[in-house]
Amino acid sequence: MIYLDNAATSWPKPPPVAAAVQEQLTTAGGNPGRSGHRLSIAAARLVEETREALARLFHVDDPGRIAFAPNATHALNVALYGLLGPGDRVITTSLEHNSVMRPLRHLETLGVHVESVRCEPDGSIDLGKVADALAPGARVLVTTHASNVAGTILPVRELAALARAHGARSVVDAAQTAGTMPIDVEALGVDVLAFTGHKGLFGPTGTGGLYVREEVELRPLVRGGTGSDSAHEVQPEFMPDVFESGTLNVAGIAGLGAGVRFLMDVGIEAVQAHERGLATRFIEGVRAIPGVSVYGPADSESRCGIVSFNVGGTSPSEVGLLLDDSFGIMARTGLHCAPAAHRTLGTFPAGAVRFGFGWFNTSAEVDAAVEAVRQITAWADQRTPNAQLRNSQTEGRSLRVGSWEL
Repeated sequence: MIYLDNAATSWPKPPPVAAAVQEQLTTAGGNPGRSGHRLSIAAARLVEETREALARLFHVDDPGRIAFAPNATHALNVALYGLLGPGDRVITTSLEHNSVMRPLRHLETLGVHVESVRCEPDGSIDLGKVADALAPGARVLVTTHASNVAGTILPVRELAALARAHGARSVVDAAQTAGTMPIDVEALGVDVLAFTGHKGLFGPTGTGGLYVREEVELRPLVRGGTGSDSAHEVQPEFMPDVFESGTLNVAGIAGLGAGVRFLMDVGIEAVQAHERGLATRFIEGVRAIPGVSVYGPADSESRCGIVSFNVGGTSPSEVGLLLDDSFGIMARTGLHCAPAAHRTLGTFPAGAVRFGFGWFNTSAEVDAAVEAVRQITAWADQRTPNAQLRNSQTEGRSLRVGSWEL
């Protein structure tokens, strides 16, 4: 089995992650901040240790500026609904995931004016177009840090500076970059950074959060018990409590903390170099195969460890089925919850096949993936009932896709 779906969720998780979850459930299972007994205190300590680890990772001076959330989608909703109201203008890009676009489209029905700056077919963006869009008095600029389809890394430092120059707040979706490339929120100058825990940070699903710069005021999306300021029936206004109503996913957060510490021990620069190297190796391998289209930037320095491609003469879903059933390779196919990005790349409505390379993938696995694509392409060219795909895993078995038996 070759797992190349790390852009959806990283797997396998480092062993300390599962151990930390188990440890929390067995020795620190209290409710953090709700009681004064030892189990509650132990749970609160785990939460704060993870918050501090994330602060070190993102170069945040005050760990209290990081609030936990179930995922990046929730964090982005907190940011967008907390910043925008009727009559406001928000600028975004044509690469965005539906975790940005769906809240924006709903806000549009409430009177928020949404403008999307179209990116180039390789995912790059013209900063001049962004500046022109910001000029009439935009309140927010929300952009992905790296496209979950094209793999393109956007220049968020320059985008945040443009937003600041035009009096707008910058919101960055770091779902694909948190843990896979260095992020320094002070150096980047972003106002809000949304991240998920279950991808590059190696944490369990159901974890994530957002960083909020000190001078930025957001309305909370959810209100309720926080374990603090309990004498009052109004939501506390201080971070991180204002965004952490209800009991946190303490076991998940314990696992996330272990994932972040594993990442820092390995070195995030090493992770970035490894994943980028694997993506480059795959691209170089399949570019020699006629009929394969690879999307995203040609320059490897402008790409994270994501590669989307298509095989001429067959659909992405068919390729994904063949990869899994005939080669034991797991990929993501279709529109990847990002129809705007696929329109930009010219792959809408069918979508594409996406490989998300991770820290635990190897060069040998990449070479096996190239060979699998080569065989699928040869089969697609022939499209005869007797065409056969063969490798060590498929000898002696057949797979029927449509009217073809492979």
